[in-house]
Amino acid sequence: MKVLFVCLGNICRSPSAEGVFSKILEAQGLQDRVEVDSCGIGDWHIGKAPDARAQQAAMRRGIDISGLRARQLSEEDFAVFDFILAMDDDNLRAIQAIQPEGYQGTTCLFMRFAGQPETPVPDPYFGGEQGFENVLDMIEDASNGLLQHVRLSL
Repeated sequence: MKVLFVCLGNICRSPSAEGVFSKILEAQGLQDRVEVDSCGIGDWHIGKAPDARAQQAAMRRGIDISGLRARQLSEEDFAVFDFILAMDDDNLRAIQAIQPEGYQGTTCLFMRFAGQPETPVPDPYFGGEQGFENVLDMIEDASNGLLQHVRLSL
């Protein structure tokens, strides 16, 4: 099983989701059965590490995302990933715009797995430190729901 998290630039929300979900999988002994990655819609940050504030917020929860590097969503991702999960509606529309006809996986808002299918994960980039904490809370909730869904598919 392969899961891809997508946000705008791949420096805040999606690498945070990659780190949180990877940690949850490891705690459950599923890290060898589920591959996790993240990317962005835009190309502004390709090759860059996650935002320092995102790294600090994740590290306070014991999650090291400093080694991740931003990349851009590509059409090839649809041939690889079973789940392509958007952080907000704009991301979802951008994913769907390049989604090949016949894609058999799932594309949806990530918060669907927290029982909030219409709720976006807000971009904390222009906010303060608390925005990164709030985003991590949302990501943890959705990641736990995603774990339950993934377990049913393994």
